[in-house]
Amino acid sequence: MKKKSKIKLSKLVEKIEKGHMDPLMALHELGAIHSPEKLDFAKLDHARKNRCGFPEFIYGEGKTSEQIIRIIHEITKRRHPALATRISPEAAKAILEEHPEAFFDEKARVLGLLPKRRLHGKILIVTAGTVDLPVALEAKYTAIACGCNAEIVTDVGVAGIHRLLSRLKILHGADVLIVVAGMEGALPSVVAGLVSCPVIAVPTSAGYGASLHGLTAMFAMLNSCANGVLVTNINNGFGAACAAARILNKK
Repeated sequence: MKKKSKIKLSKLVEKIEKGHMDPLMALHELGAIHSPEKLDFAKLDHARKNRCGFPEFIYGEGKTSEQIIRIIHEITKRRHPALATRISPEAAKAILEEHPEAFFDEKARVLGLLPKRRLHGKILIVTAGTVDLPVALEAKYTAIACGCNAEIVTDVGVAGIHRLLSRLKILHGADVLIVVAGMEGALPSVVAGLVSCPVIAVPTSAGYGASLHGLTAMFAMLNSCANGVLVTNINNGFGAACAAARILNKK
């Protein structure tokens, strides 16, 4: 660290200690927090990685292809990973014409350019059924964009409990588990009773009438008798992966 930088840092620490400056303002002074970059339709938060441990993401639903193209351009020119969720095939086609280096997973509805740097930790994403795979894939791509290793184990729901028990070794090797399930939402409770790592439950809208488009699974997960299960919103693989990344960032 250069001498001037050391002097500036020590002065900022002194101001914080005396109560003359709050920590967020100090981070701004050090350049860790920048003012959001303004497009005519959005304010991009390029400093989110410094504050939160993961980059700015793009929620694609409701945005035009042109808007997403411009946002990706602004993000990638800073060599940050770009990830857009809830992308339609029609929008993806237009975006890929401008960003041919990107990938698009139609099942996950995710488009992006992921980091090639070394990843850390191990997030294991477990699904109750094949129908839950789109949500699991959204979680996987988001975790990778956050800089984490992520793998999926699919179709190990409680209807065939032996399938889950046969994967205990891989479950115990995870740092964080994301468990994705619809129907009655029982799988996260079962998994949380078998492992010691954090378990994040994601209810999906899969199921017949009384599943209430995922509400039944979500209520079951919120009322889990397995202690410490965290629950996201319905079909929110993205949010689960961000939560898992926050946990790993503290390791």
